[in-house]
Amino acid sequence: MKIQKTGYKVDGIEFLGHLAYHDLPSNHQDKKKPGILIAHAWRGQESFFQELAERFANEGYVGFAADVYGEGKVVGNDQALAMMLPLFMDRLLLRKRIGAAFDYLTSLPFVDSHRIVAIGFCFGGLTVLELLRSGADVRGVVCFHGVFADRMGDKQATLAPNQPMKGAFLALQGAKDPLVSQEDLLSLQKELTEANVNWEINIYGNAAHAFTNEKEHNIEGGMYYEPIAANRSFKALSSFLEEVLK
Repeated sequence: MKIQKTGYKVDGIEFLGHLAYHDLPSNHQDKKKPGILIAHAWRGQESFFQELAERFANEGYVGFAADVYGEGKVVGNDQALAMMLPLFMDRLLLRKRIGAAFDYLTSLPFVDSHRIVAIGFCFGGLTVLELLRSGADVRGVVCFHGVFADRMGDKQATLAPNQPMKGAFLALQGAKDPLVSQEDLLSLQKELTEANVNWEINIYGNAAHAFTNEKEHNIEGGMYYEPIAANRSFKALSSFLEEVLK
């Protein structure tokens, strides 16, 4: 496996992605591979997302863990809100950041630029949803315990106009997630239906927020690992990839 820290720039800021792939056999150099773009959660591009890119590489994809904060920043919970908030509030900026990662991945000569799926976790779920809304040429996006609100407290985010959405959509959510309301989910369903998107939302009954993260144990705060839901959600992802990338 080849693993590279690779840079790309947005507005003069360098972003450091984590790229993982296996070389093509010498007699199949013209056979490009589908790509999986991964958007990180609110703390930044932690090792979980880098390891996930490598896992996808072992499954025959080109895995690319994007950096939407710049310079590969990873912060603690005490700083994460301050890093995330400007992007949450300015959706055009968020689209620009994830769009640059998408453009980098699709520019690679061994990647099939028309067979891309973007997946995101927590804040990253919103990030890949904005990529879909931007009209990017993706086969699909997958949100693990994503956040979908357009407000933070009493502040309304500045939204970007939607373009025709080209890919399918899968959301994998916890029923006890305190960061996602029923209104958020109903609004999202309405938006996707009106945009003629092939969408699916799976709700896991005993799961809350961050249910795929083995390091989360904040039961009172509604952020904790739930192994059954995590296992089911990754099986759902595998089926989705098999369907949309065939």
